[in-house]
Amino acid sequence: MTRERRYAGGDAVVDPGARVPRWRLVQPTAVAWLTLVWLVLWRELSWWNLLSGVVVGTLVSLVFPLPRLRMRLRVRPGALLWLAVKFHVDLVLASWQVTKRTLSRRPLVNAVIKVPLRTSSDFVLTLTAEMVSLVPGSVVVEASRAEHTLYIHVLDAPDEAAADRARRNVLAQEARLVRALGADTAPVEREPDGIPLTPTDRPTGGPR
Repeated sequence: MTRERRYAGGDAVVDPGARVPRWRLVQPTAVAWLTLVWLVLWRELSWWNLLSGVVVGTLVSLVFPLPRLRMRLRVRPGALLWLAVKFHVDLVLASWQVTKRTLSRRPLVNAVIKVPLRTSSDFVLTLTAEMVSLVPGSVVVEASRAEHTLYIHVLDAPDEAAADRARRNVLAQEARLVRALGADTAPVEREPDGIPLTPTDRPTGGPR
């Protein structure tokens, strides 16, 4: 087991020969999330389920220790409200567009597009991928943590202009997340513009 030594500069130096007690591997945040998952699985909120969830979460953290979470979040209420409103508006509009395109007789030409994100936060990468997949008409087929890149299947993207619009929407979603949560990365101040089509964008046949 390794131990990290943290200095004023914020960088961690790993001492390979040092050992840490098992109990220090337990992260309250991870235990809380595991307890929530436990309650969802049981579908009943009770003191017994809550206590057993904490016990199970603690045991899981001890047996399968997770990497320590390091997130510096600065929640901005106004930006968070706009994030929620815009997301729900996108859900409604995308549902209508998917319904209209499905009922039309025009053949659908789908595409898989590559979207390199502009931040280096795994937290933002995960949230962006989840929110994009929840909007009808798009689904993340691959997320590269090493490159911080999303590969997204887009419904009805027959040309470069449509693929470019889809990429702009993803980057705009990323920007709203950064503004709302101030995640541990440099803020994105401007909406994306002039994003060229990359060679990895490729059309696919048939509806999603």
